[in-house]
Amino acid sequence: MSSAFTRPRRVLVATTVALGTLAVPAAAQAAPDTSPFTFAVIGDIPYGSAEITAFPANIAQINADPSVQFVTHLGDIKNGSSECSDEYFANVRADFDHFQDPLVYSVGDNEWTDCHRANNGGYNPLERLAAVRDVFFDRPGHTPGQNGVGVQSQADRGVPENVSYTRAGVRFVAMDVVGSNNGLAPWTGHSTTTPEQVAEEQARMAATIDLVDQTFDRAQHGQAVVLMLQADMFDPTVGNPQFSDYSAFQPLVQTIASRAAAHDGPVYLVNGDSHVYNEDHPLASGSDWLSFYGVTTPASNLTRITVDGSDNAHDYLRVRVNQNQHGDQTLTWERVPFTTG
Repeated sequence: MSSAFTRPRRVLVATTVALGTLAVPAAAQAAPDTSPFTFAVIGDIPYGSAEITAFPANIAQINADPSVQFVTHLGDIKNGSSECSDEYFANVRADFDHFQDPLVYSVGDNEWTDCHRANNGGYNPLERLAAVRDVFFDRPGHTPGQNGVGVQSQADRGVPENVSYTRAGVRFVAMDVVGSNNGLAPWTGHSTTTPEQVAEEQARMAATIDLVDQTFDRAQHGQAVVLMLQADMFDPTVGNPQFSDYSAFQPLVQTIASRAAAHDGPVYLVNGDSHVYNEDHPLASGSDWLSFYGVTTPASNLTRITVDGSDNAHDYLRVRVNQNQHGDQTLTWERVPFTTG
């Protein structure tokens, strides 16, 4: 693999930008649900005092969008240098409860994995993960917010934040897959990963891969599959990525690649983490990421979208599900600027 990865096409304009679609063959199954459906995606927000102050107004703007019917937060509800306190978690949960549309929250590394840092409070990250689950997933299988709905949860696997659901015929998966090598980066005071880190990560990853497999098993001809997570497993801002920093993602990437390649519909991977909007095809033929992760079968039908975040969280992604009476499905999306923050 070369040291310089091919840079994906970027769109970095300040105004709303409409993007492309991915068409699929007509479905052979019975008539699908063709009801209009639009959802919003945010991530890596709020970061810092200004973003925390603006967050309620951002939520109100999404609530006021008449087309939005569902919201996903891709994780990182704080920056990486602030305290992971119970009080902060409670404040964000109170903000989340102001969403009027159902909210699915995919956990990020800043709220648990990185909390061993001194400026984060020097916590045991696994204790913070338990706290996140207590605060944000107090009703496993049910989304927070004013109008929560039921979702399929992996609470029985000890991972209540891993959920799946179907809307407008689209198969959605939200998974706890985070930066810092999915939680395997050494904690403060340790030169290597601890046994408890390894055990937690392996159990969570095994559950996640099972969830992805189950979702593709249930996906019908032409159905779109949408995978949502915090970690950017294909970060274009890193010029010479080292496998040791991404090794934990390999089994998931290989699973996604093989299942997407065998699926006769579009697959979308939506993530945060790297903070700059991007749209690319990291597992298409010719991508350097194939050899990086040991992927043998390209998945040209997988489109990856990274949402804006951190001090660049000036918009939300508004995504529309498009389908016809034959079951052909596409997603189209646009970045909607926040009016506050």
